[in-house]
Amino acid sequence: MEKFQIIESTAVLLRVENIDTDQIIPARFMKATTREGFGENLFRDWRYDETGKPVKGFVLNDPQYSGTILIAGKNFGSGSSREHAAWALFDYGFRVIVSSFFADIFRNNALNNGILPVQVSQDYLEKLFVMVSGNPQTMISVNLENQEIILVETGEKERFEINQYKKKCLLNGYDDIDYLLSIKDKIEEFEKSRMHRK
Repeated sequence: MEKFQIIESTAVLLRVENIDTDQIIPARFMKATTREGFGENLFRDWRYDETGKPVKGFVLNDPQYSGTILIAGKNFGSGSSREHAAWALFDYGFRVIVSSFFADIFRNNALNNGILPVQVSQDYLEKLFVMVSGNPQTMISVNLENQEIILVETGEKERFEINQYKKKCLLNGYDDIDYLLSIKDKIEEFEKSRMHRK
């Protein structure tokens, strides 16, 4: 995975609550076993009509909204535990999802796949919606080291929480195996000391 430190980007607004994993990536597109290619079917049933034409007015079809940050309504990623939802978001190009609440399984799947879920207060989420809808060029900065999300123009910020192990993995670009390899010497040392104690 790529190292994650500071993301500064414009944002895509999806002002919908209770977005579940079947809306993120419908089950009929989950046949592949590799992570690539899922982005083209992200929010498929909202993005395209029955004939496959882009739905006018849906945010991913609106050229004024772009960026690596998705701002969504409360309770993002509910429903089934499919990891494909995180794959689709990552493959499309999102690196940060902002909401006022995440389903636990989705949160873990996102973190395991290089996406940072930033949980903010409902008030701050509303502020983001207002600012970005008023000006789609609004820049947002997400600083993982400091655990802060910042509206660049006004300096308004909010702190977010993250599991410290997952934070370390994201900062270093580690998956779980990479992390174990990074502490291989310590593991070997521990094993040797354990053998001596027997």
